[in-house]
Amino acid sequence: MNALNHHIFKLLSQTADKESLEAYVVGGFVRDLFLKLENKDVDVVVIGSGVYFAQQFYSLLPENEASIAIFKNFGTAQIKYKDWIIEIIGARKESYRKDSRKPIVEDGTLIDDQNRRDFTINSMYLSLNSAKYGELYDPFNGVQDLQDGILKTPGNPDTTFSDDPLRMLRAIRFAARLNFKIEESTMAGIVRNADRILIVSQERITDELNGMIMGSKPSVAFDLMYKTGILHHFFPEMVALQGIDVIDGKSHKDNFYHTIQVLDNICALTNNLWLRWAAILHDIAKPATKRFDPKVGWTFHGHEDKGSRMVKGIFRRLRLPLDEKLRYVEKLVAMHLRPIVLSKEIVTDSAVRRLIFEAGEDVMDLLILCEADITSKNKEKVVKHIANLRLVADKISEVLSKDELRNWQPVLTGNHIIERYKVNNPKYIGILKNKVRDAILEAKIPNDIDAALEFTDEIAREMGIELI
Repeated sequence: MNALNHHIFKLLSQTADKESLEAYVVGGFVRDLFLKLENKDVDVVVIGSGVYFAQQFYSLLPENEASIAIFKNFGTAQIKYKDWIIEIIGARKESYRKDSRKPIVEDGTLIDDQNRRDFTINSMYLSLNSAKYGELYDPFNGVQDLQDGILKTPGNPDTTFSDDPLRMLRAIRFAARLNFKIEESTMAGIVRNADRILIVSQERITDELNGMIMGSKPSVAFDLMYKTGILHHFFPEMVALQGIDVIDGKSHKDNFYHTIQVLDNICALTNNLWLRWAAILHDIAKPATKRFDPKVGWTFHGHEDKGSRMVKGIFRRLRLPLDEKLRYVEKLVAMHLRPIVLSKEIVTDSAVRRLIFEAGEDVMDLLILCEADITSKNKEKVVKHIANLRLVADKISEVLSKDELRNWQPVLTGNHIIERYKVNNPKYIGILKNKVRDAILEAKIPNDIDAALEFTDEIAREMGIELI
């Protein structure tokens, strides 16, 4: 194959011949060759010691352009060379205990190695030895499955998924990424073994989940996780969104399918993982806030505030970062209705200033979330809502350029008030600060300390608060 003309593969072949070891390129690199996708992560399997082979191969690379990491306990090595990553492992035989994903590993043959592979499309081998260089070994007809767009396990799916339950999520991620159909018996295997995901560490689950979220159409993955029952075991809040209730002929939309549509929409607008997470969680509290009012139908009052408060618990359980990324998602969930409300009204400078003040540097991301949240099947309504949001965006840009409000904070602080007025009650300090903030946002006074103090003196007199 032409892809094996790169000098990396020539050096791998040279090493295999010199050490009289069988060696093969296997897995995702071979799969992506057939799919004509660029891939610079190369898996090499050696019939023998993978670590020894890796050391010999590494010695042929320019020292200042390559690095090697050896994992003796696993019999593997990773070599980084320029923008290539080469993983080298000895062929092995694996067996599993029922309560653990960690295999009992023994040295194995090529047949042992092929039997431990996850999917047929990842079980194709290209020989590196010069006598058979580039020759394809395809024991499970992976090429045919690639052509047919089918994802299936090489052997019994129950064994594949019970041995390593993370493979169930990998199957779903591959199906979504490649737009492949999961073969019927493989799909049934995921359904039967869904609860096995509970023995996998949350960090590994979340890595796979984030990989799905960063795809071009993650709704496919979420739909598959829901239908197989695997989502129920680690993301019950998401599952709770599914379903439609009807009372007196009045129904609400299915918030699960609305949410994954919003996720797809936002993926067309941004590659920001945390903005995508905000899309996933923007309606997460709708089940908890759902009420039926005979006069107006179904309501979800306060779901944005309750949803924002739910974010931290979900992030903690899913082992997502509890830092500024969490606070970013919390903010966007809490504020996701604000621009939509503005877009239905006459947009005043003061309303826009308040939005900018509260959203800060994330105000434009908030607008992206709001645009993605428009999922009506009425195309005219969608066009109208998006146009209105664009007007809000234009107004924000206008006010930002005029007022320099991004990351703005009022000049008057609590310390100013304590030093200037005879006030002991913190409640009054907060009242004075808020009145100054509102006056600046509504352009009644400029945002400078002299104007703020003059205004505060007047308010303090009205409240009976004396100067020191």
